[in-house]
Amino acid sequence: MTTTLQIPIFPLGTVLYPDGRLPLRIFEPRYVDMTKACLRDDAPFGVALIRAGFEVGRPAIPCEIGCTARIAEWQVPSPGLFTIVAQGVSPFRIVDRRTQQDGLIVADVELRDPPAPTPLPKAQAPLGSLLLKLIEDLGAERFPQPQRLDDADWVAYRLAEVLPIVPERQQALLELPDPLQRLAAVERALQELRDT
Repeated sequence: MTTTLQIPIFPLGTVLYPDGRLPLRIFEPRYVDMTKACLRDDAPFGVALIRAGFEVGRPAIPCEIGCTARIAEWQVPSPGLFTIVAQGVSPFRIVDRRTQQDGLIVADVELRDPPAPTPLPKAQAPLGSLLLKLIEDLGAERFPQPQRLDDADWVAYRLAEVLPIVPERQQALLELPDPLQRLAAVERALQELRDT
């Protein structure tokens, strides 16, 4: 059964994945109000890669596929400024969107059903080992807990977050419906990086 929600959309120049952590500085009034409402109502918002436009100023056009987010940490260092850490929850597809008078985009979205847990295949075990090394090198605090190094989707998403690939390619990984397809695409991206 498809779950539909109405949520505010935060178009950004980056891609958020399920379980991913995204630090944000929020200062534009429309997003400050959105943050206050999400905190007050314990409600999610949507993060979507910008298809056209910019993060600041006039409302950007978001990609159709994004990821819902919940505010995991927040501070108010000064009036009108939030620093938050958003945590990705579930991919969604925008069904309909409209822009409010204040410039905030609100959308009706369909949540994508989470895939069945998929063990990391033996052939891709080196990807799990690479991710473990990256976690040790970059610091475990940069990665969601608990670590699931035996889960194909978790490994694919975490590698996609840290690989030096363009946002459009990160977006294409989010749009893939199958964990093994995503893992294979990450493996191809790694091979291309090694070959350059």
